[in-house]
Amino acid sequence: MKKTPDFDAAAEFMATRARVLDRRVFQRLFQGGAPEPVRDAVAAYRNDDGGFGHALEPDLRAAASQPAAVEMALRIMDAADAWDEHLVRDAIDWLVTIAPAEGGAPFGLPTLSQGPHAPWWVPAEGNPVSLIQTGQIAGVLYARGFTHPWRDAATEVMWRGIDQLTEPNAYEMFGVLAFLQHVPDRSRAKDTMQRIGPLLRDLVALDPNAEGETHSPLDFAPLPNSIARSLFDDATIEAHLNHLAGAQLEDGGWMFNWPAWSPAAEADWRGFLTLDALRVLRANGRA
Repeated sequence: MKKTPDFDAAAEFMATRARVLDRRVFQRLFQGGAPEPVRDAVAAYRNDDGGFGHALEPDLRAAASQPAAVEMALRIMDAADAWDEHLVRDAIDWLVTIAPAEGGAPFGLPTLSQGPHAPWWVPAEGNPVSLIQTGQIAGVLYARGFTHPWRDAATEVMWRGIDQLTEPNAYEMFGVLAFLQHVPDRSRAKDTMQRIGPLLRDLVALDPNAEGETHSPLDFAPLPNSIARSLFDDATIEAHLNHLAGAQLEDGGWMFNWPAWSPAAEADWRGFLTLDALRVLRANGRA
């Protein structure tokens, strides 16, 4: 039997526990809300340099702009169809100022130490390119048809990085897949997906009940048109959709499977991921 979420319980969770930003996105996606409140909520995290910070990425609590916060700002505005060209252009212009020599975006900047942050957020020495941030940002820019010299350089960076992949981690794959999902060279994207498919499968927990900080097929292929969806048969996807729907807690929200290092970060992530769970379930016919 196909499990479905308790939408009313989720709505109450969002109203009582989620941050304003995620409540605005919830209203936009599920209650007929307007795009402007989402745009304004995202803009509240903007800095004068055009980047984003202030715990928009919940594990980075400092005010300073970070590539990960830019990625999240763009992804939220895209998903909620609240795209704002001015905010986006300023953010990408800022990325140019902190880009590695070859282009793209680094994982994180040393300014993250100016505030509390999760212990796994450690800037790499030498400001190297991150496939995680570069791929996710470039992917959403392509999805929106947003042209910029940063995107062009990031595209070359991503192709080179993907060609050299041998033992990627799961988070690098998020960047790779976001890029391949939307980059215009569809023939190359499909050929590349065939090559890296086995690498991706090695990172997936096919058992829906696997414990610990695992990644399910829905993490990599959340939507029916996801480029990685063909790697998983229908029975596997259905099993993980049932597990996702069944993972809704008594308070109406969902919980993540990585360490909760901060009460504020935990609360922020739960609202964000509750939205994501509802979005994925609806897109897969579990409204």
